[in-house]
Amino acid sequence: MMDSNVQLVKNVLKYTFGLVPIVAGLDKFTNILTGWSQYISEGFAEMLPLEPTSFMMIVGVIEIVAGILVLTKTKIGAYVVSAWLTAIALTLIFSWSYVDVAVRDLVMAIAALCLAKLSENSFTEAKN
Repeated sequence: MMDSNVQLVKNVLKYTFGLVPIVAGLDKFTNILTGWSQYISEGFAEMLPLEPTSFMMIVGVIEIVAGILVLTKTKIGAYVVSAWLTAIALTLIFSWSYVDVAVRDLVMAIAALCLAKLSENSFTEAKN
């Protein structure tokens, strides 16, 4: 029973951290969910060598790749997503904008780290 619960949790996290980054990454090209450029602080936007919209498209590609990595190489992908979410959160905290989003991203980073650790377990590796 415990092994099946562990596997269920791992699968839920795997598909969450696989699909959500892909959807968010694709949305960087359409801005249907939100206007993503609003999350770039003015100071950071001024340092960019390109338009914020173009930068967010690059971010979108990274997110899509990270999501695919979670779905195909779960352990590695989960570590990548955890680090990516932490970097986003730290950027928001340092600019002191959207701190609520930063806190949410840190919580998601912890969950992605948990997925990575679950994926190291011999039980879940055998089932992966």
